[in-house]
Amino acid sequence: MRDGRTGLVLVCACYLLVVHITNRGLIAAPRYRLLQARLRDCRARAGVLAAGCPEGSAEGATVSAVLTRLQDLDLAGTVVWRLSPRFGVLAIPLSKLAAAWRVLHSAERRLLSVESAAEFHAQRQWFLLRLAASSDPADGELAARLATDSAADPQAPEARALLLTAAQRVHDLEDTASERDYEQQRIALWLAMTGLGSILLIGSVLDHRATMLLGALGGFLSPVIGVLRSQRPSSWGVLVLAPVGGALAAVGGLLLVRMLADPDLNLLGQVFLENSWAAPARPLALAMALLFGFSGTLFSRLALTATGQLTGPSPRPV
Repeated sequence: MRDGRTGLVLVCACYLLVVHITNRGLIAAPRYRLLQARLRDCRARAGVLAAGCPEGSAEGATVSAVLTRLQDLDLAGTVVWRLSPRFGVLAIPLSKLAAAWRVLHSAERRLLSVESAAEFHAQRQWFLLRLAASSDPADGELAARLATDSAADPQAPEARALLLTAAQRVHDLEDTASERDYEQQRIALWLAMTGLGSILLIGSVLDHRATMLLGALGGFLSPVIGVLRSQRPSSWGVLVLAPVGGALAAVGGLLLVRMLADPDLNLLGQVFLENSWAAPARPLALAMALLFGFSGTLFSRLALTATGQLTGPSPRPV
């Protein structure tokens, strides 16, 4: 029994390490490298503009302010936490990454006010394409205004203002989508860590470690088969949470099967009564654990059936 609990602790610790590596190396790090590439491009643009701005001009002050703001993103702790340059990045919080993208987008918009005519037209065409692809009627209206001849003159203040408005809208769409994605990933990571604690508690109290292992296997296989069949990548939150949720669903599913197979209810029959909660090591019980981990829909339907048995039919009005 003690060896089984030690093995469960080791499995949960290893998976917690996998969650940490996934969060740091597979989710945050690639997006941080993309941010760094965009920062270098923005600095290069600002450097070129600074060389062409007269000394003491308003354009030069704008470019200088942008360069100072971009340098702030390189300070230790602003976006990443570092031990030292030798050890590299310790952690990249998704919340700081989202804030850094907003700072970068703000700097890019500031540079638009002093860009050359050629860059003005290139950015105008890009924002037209992005706004036209949006399903929001307000974005289509803004794209129509940006496509007029009066908005094509880079020397006109109204045209510059309209281009900045379009840039603000496109950046807001990008930032909102990214922050929503980050929020879903943070929720999935929190649920995964909380679920691991629940698995440790259940494994220490109940003798269902094999049940949770098969459920975790089913939870792992579910997104794998989904990716193979659809040839589309699944979200990181689903990939991280699926094995943990599968392990917990397997334990809960066997308990629900035992309840519905009880002689007082007799909804599932004797075979399920003898091969569920009280006999988790039997092949049929392990197979059901695998199915519950694989299919969240199966667990939901069984839970709804059990809820209906507990609440009973609603009384008919007299």
